[in-house]
Amino acid sequence: MVRLPSLRVEVGAIPEGVLLPGDPARAALIAERLERAEELAKNREFHSYRGLWRGVPVGVISTGVGAPGAAICAEEAIRAGAKILIRVGTAGSLQEKVRDGDLVVALGAVRAEGTSPRLLPLEFPALSDPEIAFVLAEEAEALGVPVHRGVVVTLDAFYRGVLDLGLDTYAQCGALAVEMECAAIFAVAQLRRARAGAILAIDGDARRATLGDYNPHREVVKRAVAKEIEAALNALSRLLGKHSP
Repeated sequence: MVRLPSLRVEVGAIPEGVLLPGDPARAALIAERLERAEELAKNREFHSYRGLWRGVPVGVISTGVGAPGAAICAEEAIRAGAKILIRVGTAGSLQEKVRDGDLVVALGAVRAEGTSPRLLPLEFPALSDPEIAFVLAEEAEALGVPVHRGVVVTLDAFYRGVLDLGLDTYAQCGALAVEMECAAIFAVAQLRRARAGAILAIDGDARRATLGDYNPHREVVKRAVAKEIEAALNALSRLLGKHSP
């Protein structure tokens, strides 16, 4: 069998539904929840697993930090068999109503990163699949977590330098949060005729985080991450046709 160059998984090894956390440790955490979980490969930031959730085969692959790795991961995951990709990550809030521990379901992503413009014209939007977004939000709401739906910003920079990162402008436009991978995943999925979505746990105020005031290791964030993982797994089981709401 052919192994893909970056993920190092065999073509056909990834189930149709796959979760894409950024953190390899979070990928392992998700795998621990699965029945008959098995590790497929570990190469660089890409740690791949598969198993069963409610009897449905699902995959888990970490993307690492940022759009380039996320695009590579999405591309090779699709080549390996994935048809539905759901990012499960964290984000910084851009709105007062979006508080620490809340969840955000991305309906689309501002393409403020450097990868997707090399793949698609800038005029082409980076959108999540409407059905995936709807099901993710329903499953998260069923867990009793505050859920927001809207546009997020995908940005390459995390800490501010001498230039303005534009977060106040994006906030005024109504963007809910900022993160580092959604636009690339959405763009690759659209390009390769797959379906993608994202659910994000809010781990702080983005504008304060860019100045160094950032601590994502709090219990409120850990609880939100646990809830988003459960919501995403439940969403996959529905989307793959095995369970109704």
